[in-house]
Amino acid sequence: MKGFFLKYHKTPIIAMQGLTNNPQEHSTPEQAATLLYVFNSVYPISKNSQTFLIENTYPITVKKGKKLHKAGEICDMIYFVNKGAIRGYVKEEKKDITTWITVENELVASIHSFILQIPSFENMEAIEDSELLRMSHKDLHHLYDIEPQFNIMARRIYEKYYADAEIRALIARLSKAEKKYEYFLKTYSHLSTRIPLKYIASFLGINLETLSRVRGLIRNFTENKV
Repeated sequence: MKGFFLKYHKTPIIAMQGLTNNPQEHSTPEQAATLLYVFNSVYPISKNSQTFLIENTYPITVKKGKKLHKAGEICDMIYFVNKGAIRGYVKEEKKDITTWITVENELVASIHSFILQIPSFENMEAIEDSELLRMSHKDLHHLYDIEPQFNIMARRIYEKYYADAEIRALIARLSKAEKKYEYFLKTYSHLSTRIPLKYIASFLGINLETLSRVRGLIRNFTENKV
């Protein structure tokens, strides 16, 4: 494709406690296979786009409990989760408030900071040992410029992100803990038995004791129906 083989920005290796960069320069086709499959399932992307993604994504591992991004810094990277789970959270006094939870086959970034390239208000933390592919803001936008069709896929990804954000906003505004958890189960059932309850409670805006009570009520109701 015209312009595809122009020189492009190479992202420097990042050194952060708890983050390990794998030794090769960029992703292998095998490491990027799931990313390419997910993107192609959203909208078919060209061979040139696939090659660019392989050559401009970089594998990293993040240990459980380690930060991927710190509040107050500009989020210059977007990540694809090959394995593991990441949460976003903000600090309010001494309390953590979980804003989102992301697992395999999904993209993750402090999106407000990433899009506008301004300091973020949230932290990103691994809640499981995680394997990710990272790509810089500059490289992603270069791909937008040289591969116009890739923008269609990206638009659909953003549409899904905003649809999910609407659900998160709805959950946050519900007043009853039972309703919050019911919506959580409808939308994020795959997380209900995997993610530690303290993070689910934080995400729902309720305390752990209330969440345990609600789960008990739902469990008893289900058992009595059988």
